[in-house]
Amino acid sequence: MAYAIKVEIKDPQAETFVFAAQKTMYGGKHIVEGDVAFLFASENEGGQGLVARGVVTSSEPVPRRADLERQTPRVSVCVHRTALATRRLGRGELKRLKDWKDGRPETELNFKFYRQATNKIVGLSDAAAAFLDEFF
Repeated sequence: MAYAIKVEIKDPQAETFVFAAQKTMYGGKHIVEGDVAFLFASENEGGQGLVARGVVTSSEPVPRRADLERQTPRVSVCVHRTALATRRLGRGELKRLKDWKDGRPETELNFKFYRQATNKIVGLSDAAAAFLDEFF
């Protein structure tokens, strides 16, 4: 399966990325070793959007806290970079796509990443993963 991770990325050229205790939504909690991950440098933290594709080399769910009633599942992952993006794709390119039911992969990305703009790991449809592959 393919996932997208939007998070602060200080060095998009790095070979390996480690993301600790990341929020998950839209099936992101199911990410496991061997999955494809598309990495987005969060614009909320000065990034430019899609920067890399990689393979998950480790994944570990973060235990829930007993003192909290409602919690978003979190997971820590390590990703080995396999390619750098060759074209730009970020909030600026996706924000015009707001017809949530149009079935377009670009709209799926806009909905999952920017409707609630927090950093997160999200599961992707096959169509969205194929769309993202065009940027490499």
